[in-house]
Amino acid sequence: MSRKEIEISPEIQLQLYTLMVKTRATEDRIIALYRQGRIVGGAYTGRGIEGTTVAAGLALAAQDFLFPIHRDLGAHLAKGQTVLNILLQYLGRGNSLTRGKDSGIHVTDTKLNIVGNVSHLGHMIPVAVGAAIGKRMQGENVVALNFIGEGGSNIGDFHEGLNFAAVQKAPFVLIIENNQYAYSTPTHKGFACKYLSDRAAGYGIPGHHIDGTDALQVYSVVKNAVELARNGGGPSLIECLSFRMVGHSAHDDAFYVDKNRMKEYEKKDPIGRLERTLLDAGVLQAEQISAIRQQIDDEIEQATEIALNSPLPEPHWAAEGVYAESE
Repeated sequence: MSRKEIEISPEIQLQLYTLMVKTRATEDRIIALYRQGRIVGGAYTGRGIEGTTVAAGLALAAQDFLFPIHRDLGAHLAKGQTVLNILLQYLGRGNSLTRGKDSGIHVTDTKLNIVGNVSHLGHMIPVAVGAAIGKRMQGENVVALNFIGEGGSNIGDFHEGLNFAAVQKAPFVLIIENNQYAYSTPTHKGFACKYLSDRAAGYGIPGHHIDGTDALQVYSVVKNAVELARNGGGPSLIECLSFRMVGHSAHDDAFYVDKNRMKEYEKKDPIGRLERTLLDAGVLQAEQISAIRQQIDDEIEQATEIALNSPLPEPHWAAEGVYAESE
């Protein structure tokens, strides 16, 4: 399906680059804290898919709703979330957004219209569609954007949610983060089709298969889909092809991934790719790179110190917010 070209301003291009660098640096700090034993539970990172998560999040307006999943730190930051809040959350501190009741980026921030995911990936698709329709019923011009991995796109909620969105022409955009491995299962063992976005035809909605390592392309395609949804054109399905350059989580060394394929995709690293593009276009100057990275490192250092010195939750908080309070 044809789409108009989006003119991306130099300011947005620099913002994309800065947020992608910040996303990876923040996740590197999260992994370090995990290996030090300061973070318990799991640590899931999006190394290699920053071009998808940051660009998609940045394509949203302030009033739009973001429904991220566990590798979408870039979308959180693009929507306005702070590094401090992310680290407080991972460290389970009492002043985190969930007051220590959950970890990782399973977090909702109503001020930013971010609705956190549950561990059962795909189950948030009908919720996101419902939110989009609900906001439309309230007279608000809001688009809901949701992510799902290629593995999670095989569950029933994916099909039911997307079909309902199509029938209702919901202001909804669904992005499949095809990083080519559902945990340790390669895509060709889970799908017979060439492109997962081909499923869109069965629902009568636009489908796009794009290079998820090209942040500028992702931004343009998602921006088009968001505006289509906002103007009453209904939902879109966008498949962003990238590669998970790490294991499923911090405890997984990805021994099952072909090392030659890993080296191939390291050459397509979305951050390096965008950096080269912006340098060639004169949007980014070589001397800016170290300044940007230093500013990000300083922010992460300060956030880490504050988060580590923040209090743990009070034990009695565990029973709060579970049941409705009686008068």
